[in-house]
Amino acid sequence: MHKSLTCRVSWRSIFGAAKTTPVTVASREPWFRELDPERRPLGLLERGAVICGWLWLRSFYGRPAYRATVEAGVYTAPEARRTGVGAEVLAYAIAAAPRLSIRTILAFVFGHNAASLALFRRFGFREWGTLPRVAELDGIERDLRVVGLQTR
Repeated sequence: MHKSLTCRVSWRSIFGAAKTTPVTVASREPWFRELDPERRPLGLLERGAVICGWLWLRSFYGRPAYRATVEAGVYTAPEARRTGVGAEVLAYAIAAAPRLSIRTILAFVFGHNAASLALFRRFGFREWGTLPRVAELDGIERDLRVVGLQTR
């Protein structure tokens, strides 16, 4: 059940952004298999009985030298934006980092997504780089910003 809800929240939260086709549970099965509650969890934030946001932590680059580095994905349902959902799940990731043996958290954020960039800055993330015009969204070339935080 949570897989289905997670895909629905994910698709709705980034509709018109990075995804150009609908996300289905079947299409995300390999992604779900990568998740590990002990090392690379998926966190769902529920308010009442509604999933309003989620966080995933994914191993970065897949080589042993990067085992303490993760990529964070923070997603908020459109109706829950600007209600503290993003801050709550990001705070959870940072607090959980020592338990999960994470020293570095990275995020890849579209350069025009001012709200997401502000959220990460508020938690101490710094901009570590820009990949200029690497994505095309709605016919517009977009930059991708790399932000990072050393957790210890």
